[in-house]
Amino acid sequence: MSRWGDPEEWARLVTSEGCPICTGGGPTHIIAELEVSWLTMGDDPGPLPGSCALFLRRHAVELHELEPDEGCAYMRDIQRVSRAVKEATGAVKMNYEIHGNTIPHLHTHFFPRYPGDAFEGRPIDPRQPPHTTVITGHAALKRRIISALQGY
Repeated sequence: MSRWGDPEEWARLVTSEGCPICTGGGPTHIIAELEVSWLTMGDDPGPLPGSCALFLRRHAVELHELEPDEGCAYMRDIQRVSRAVKEATGAVKMNYEIHGNTIPHLHTHFFPRYPGDAFEGRPIDPRQPPHTTVITGHAALKRRIISALQGY
């Protein structure tokens, strides 16, 4: 059952008082603070090398909840992260996902794509364990992304 299958629980989670991101003081594993958001990248490599997520700093669940200037600023942050991740990883394509059905706080996932990656020709499954080669270079890749962000 989805989190919104329980209307009372969902109503609590979509408020800043019930949001685990807001009540926790922000997401975990923040590697950069941008114009209106935080960039996160865990200690584990995720489904593809360079996978990361961008969380809006204030509480919102949907894009349409943003004021026009805030929406433009969030898009600038998305573009900045996209350029930095592509530069740092050498990806041939960037994929983006905005869900919020598990954590109802506006955030965007970034998935750099590579020729022959484990998801070529199909959707990304973040539950699939990463390949060993992904794990060994994760810390260095995180440092390259942080460095590339400073250039934009």
